[in-house]
Amino acid sequence: MTILDLNPDELLTTTRTVRKRLDLERDVPLALIRECLEVALQAPSGSNRQGWQWVVVTDAEQRAKVGEIYRQETEKYLASQASAAKLFADDPDRSQVQRRVGTSVEVLGENMGRVPVLLIPCIKAGKELPAGNQAGLWGSLLPAVWSYALAARARGLGTAWTTLHLNREAEVAEILGIPEGFHQGALLPTAFYTGDTFKPAPRGSLDEVLHIDRW
Repeated sequence: MTILDLNPDELLTTTRTVRKRLDLERDVPLALIRECLEVALQAPSGSNRQGWQWVVVTDAEQRAKVGEIYRQETEKYLASQASAAKLFADDPDRSQVQRRVGTSVEVLGENMGRVPVLLIPCIKAGKELPAGNQAGLWGSLLPAVWSYALAARARGLGTAWTTLHLNREAEVAEILGIPEGFHQGALLPTAFYTGDTFKPAPRGSLDEVLHIDRW
C-alpha cells in the first residue's frame, strides 16, 4: 500500500477522529490492517510483556451485533449530561463545535455496525483489574493502539477511538469469544475515508495548560 506523503508533524496533527467520513461501502483488505498492526506491535509495553491481543472484526453479522450494542450505548451517552454536545454551553464558540461533535457521535452510533473493520485491542490482566493505579497496565496497550491509528492514517484509512461499548464489555466479549482475563481497551472503527484529507483541529492555548517546575 502506498504511504501518504506526510511528515511526522503532519501525521500527528491530522490523525483525526473520523466518524461521518468513514466509507461504509468500500472493503478494507485484511492485509492492510495487518500492516497497521505490525507497526502497532513496535510500541512500548511495561517490562516488554507484550500482553496485548487484537480482535479484528470483519464478519457482517459480528459487526452488526457489536454495532447494535454501540448504538444503544451512544443513545444513552447523548441523552446524558456528559454528552459532548452539551459541554461548554456557556461558551458560544466552543458550544458550536461541541454540537457538531455530538452530531458526528450520533452518526457513528447509527453506523458502527456497517463500518468494514472493527478493531478491539485487549490486554491480559487477570479476571479482575488491579486496584489503585492502572497506568502501567493501560500504558502497555494504549500507545500501541495509537500507533495503529497513525499507521492507518498514513495508509489512507480513517479511524475513531471509541470506548462507549465498554459499558457492556462482557457482552461484547461473549459475542467475539474474548477469553476471561483479557480486558478491552477501545473500539476503533476502521475504513477508507471520503473527501481528500484532514487538517489540524483547533486547540486551546498551550500556555493555559503548561506548568514548568511547579503547578
